[in-house]
Amino acid sequence: MILIVGLGNPGKDYESNRHNIGFIILDKFAEVLDRKTQYHKFNSLVIESYYDGKNIVLLKPLTFMNNSGIAVSAVYDSFDKNIESILIIHDDLDIDFGEIRLKLGGGTGGHNGLESIVRRFEELEFDRLRFGIGRPPGRKSASKFVLSNFKKSETSDVEINVVKAVDAIKDYITYGIKYCMNNYN
Repeated sequence: MILIVGLGNPGKDYESNRHNIGFIILDKFAEVLDRKTQYHKFNSLVIESYYDGKNIVLLKPLTFMNNSGIAVSAVYDSFDKNIESILIIHDDLDIDFGEIRLKLGGGTGGHNGLESIVRRFEELEFDRLRFGIGRPPGRKSASKFVLSNFKKSETSDVEINVVKAVDAIKDYITYGIKYCMNNYN
């Protein structure tokens, strides 16, 4: 089983925020799945399905970004023996806007959602799909910037790169992280 986690914040107020790109990408990926079971459990929206013959679990923690580790650890504890790999999808301030990067392990880079997950697990290995949101303009704080919506002028680029991210997820499931790093980074 492959666990794919999209990070974001629940609720209409956050729907189009930069910080919610993990939810946006996960929702877009879920659209390509034929047979899926969707339910609320583990403080999350959970979708179970198959892709390329592999069992996958999609997870949208509903605990807010800073507490994502609560939901991820609950799912991990429930499915743990069956989980082959974990892919966390999140925004990244240190990557140019619209670019995606895949990464095997690594630090949190100060991302509160990742820090919450790492705090819950001593040695959990997980892969990352990072979506670049760029740096805040001028003197705008990082916290205000990540909670701001994408600008109308950015919408087209976001949509194009969300589709690219979905393609990367498909390849991740089929070929693994190293293949994706070589082909998308």
